[in-house]
Amino acid sequence: MLDKVTYSKQPKCLVALDSIIFGFDGNLLKILLVKRGPNPTPNTWSLMGGWLAPKENLEQSAERILFELTGLKEVYLEQLYTFGDINRDPIDRTVSVAYFALINIEHYDSKISQVHYAHWFPVSKMPDEILFDHRQMIDLAIQKLRYKAALHPLGFELLPEKFTIPQLQKLYEAIFQTTFDKRNFSRKILSTHLLIKLKEKQKSSKKGAYLYQVNEEKYKTFSNSFLNFVSNPEF
Repeated sequence: MLDKVTYSKQPKCLVALDSIIFGFDGNLLKILLVKRGPNPTPNTWSLMGGWLAPKENLEQSAERILFELTGLKEVYLEQLYTFGDINRDPIDRTVSVAYFALINIEHYDSKISQVHYAHWFPVSKMPDEILFDHRQMIDLAIQKLRYKAALHPLGFELLPEKFTIPQLQKLYEAIFQTTFDKRNFSRKILSTHLLIKLKEKQKSSKKGAYLYQVNEEKYKTFSNSFLNFVSNPEF
């Protein structure tokens, strides 16, 4: 059995939490990056992140950091992977636990962007210089998002409270970087019975497309079910 003396002699290691924050602006899937890091060049970008606090578990620290950086609480947040290559951080031995988050850009506090020099980048047009192994984290998060969105009703987390079927299709096309047949997509989505059709119509739409909202009760029930939203997806 290990005693306190044995523990005290063990090498210490920093634990960071990095957040891959996804948002959808109605047309493009985007990711939130900041200017940060040791001696960054003017073109170096980084994921948003922070440090594990002594009196917090991983989830608590991840939620706190996300709130500090976005001003949002109770958003979709999922642990992605742990990155622990010896030389991943040139300053000190650091293990990073990566999380990916899905937020509604409309709810995001843009004032925080000014404080942290943050910027939304389309996932299809990422900057060339990204700090450490953060590009690897982003690529893995995109892959995980596509897998989850294909099988589970995850995409609704990125939409406003009320949306049209064409808006939902645009979101899925942005996630998978492909085009879906309108009739097949609509039929597949409506067959899940997760949406409630409202009497309201989208004012900006030429034909006045009907608005929908998520049936919260069914969403919670089927959030982890395999609904196969997208057939034969390529991850």
